Amino acid sequence: MIKPSLVIFDCDGVLVDTERAANTSLAERLKLLGLDISYETCRRRFVGRSLKSVQAEVETELGRSLGTDWDVKIEREEIDVFRHTTEAIAGVVAQVKKLRDDGIPHCVASSGRIEKMHATLGSAGLLPLLKDVLFSATMVENGKPAPDLFLHAAKEMGHVPETCIVIEDSLPGVQAGMAAGMRVLGYAGDPLTDRTALEGAGAIIFDDMGRLPELLGY
Repeated sequence: MIKPSLVIFDCDGVLVDTERAANTSLAERLKLLGLDISYETCRRRFVGRSLKSVQAEVETELGRSLGTDWDVKIEREEIDVFRHTTEAIAGVVAQVKKLRDDGIPHCVASSGRIEKMHATLGSAGLLPLLKDVLFSATMVENGKPAPDLFLHAAKEMGHVPETCIVIEDSLPGVQAGMAAGMRVLGYAGDPLTDRTALEGAGAIIFDDMGRLPELLGY
């Protein structure tokens, strides 16, 4: 594999283990709104998506508005939990430190807000390593699966898309990376990850963060 000039990490599910807590809570809240949805279905439908895009889809399905700041309220409540309970994905801290020590440019591009990333990465011990290279879907017009966020991150970091590599765990994230013209690694360490879908969308699948040096060509 040709060495990338920039490594772009997704946050939830790639750097920090938040997917179960986030989707369990989201499913419960959607049920209260009248949407009959299980944790598993919620995760399949909404993993990798911004809460703003989730809100738009749910409003269409329910035929009513959830309010202009529903997504913000939900994320703020999540943050209160994540700030104290989030752990890093196994092996990823060592890999981020290696990228730093080896002088390899890297950043984070997440559907979540900067405040949420500060909470989750802070709890997981990753914030000191990444606080200056965080990019959120709130910075662009369209979230994943649109390529906007990854293109924005690459531009701000000073790299052209074709020399970047994205590390994602969701189908919208993989689709966004491919649409941006970047190579994509699909992390499938979680048993509920749809490996087939990620691979079908163009990602190279791996399930051990210890393989990153090999996969990145460093």
